Amino acid sequence: MIRLLIADDEDLLRGALAALLALEDDLAVVAEASTSTEAVRLAREHRPDIAVLDLEMPPADGLHAAVEIRAELPTRIILVTRHARPGVLRRALTAGVSGFVPKTTPAERLAGIIREVAGGRRYVDPDIAASALTEDHCPLTERELEVLRASRTGASVNEIATQVHLAPGTVRNYLSAAMTKLGVTSRHAAAHRAWEEGWI
Repeated sequence: MIRLLIADDEDLLRGALAALLALEDDLAVVAEASTSTEAVRLAREHRPDIAVLDLEMPPADGLHAAVEIRAELPTRIILVTRHARPGVLRRALTAGVSGFVPKTTPAERLAGIIREVAGGRRYVDPDIAASALTEDHCPLTERELEVLRASRTGASVNEIATQVHLAPGTVRNYLSAAMTKLGVTSRHAAAHRAWEEGWI
């Protein structure tokens, strides 16, 4: 019997997935979580064979939970996502995630992937893998990447300026240029996009 932890912040999706997987003779859902923090706690408590984690759930994402779980337990991780960016895929594989699938995957196919992962294999959705191989070239300069990396911590413009040894006005210019190139309206959105793509 393969013991599963299902974690997704959308109650309806999580409940439906748990119910469908529980219909399989060789799968047992031993815990359900609605946050990444709860997923880590329940993994410690139940020690499932496999944790199926939503990448986008709060407060930190599923990848953060995966890293914590893998650091303490032999539990294998399958990440489920709506939007798979190449940088996230690379981070997931580096963190020891065993499966990476889109939310459009039918439950029956997911059950098969769970069995593959339980057998020691890795599974990456072919479309996600293809996007990682054909990822966009980074349009940002090194300085723009540097200030975006610093802004990921939630630091103010003055704090970023001190950290990267630039004047606050210069930092604002770099942030503005990065936002324009990425077509977003805030520095936080620009930093998140750069992180998703694996540029920072």
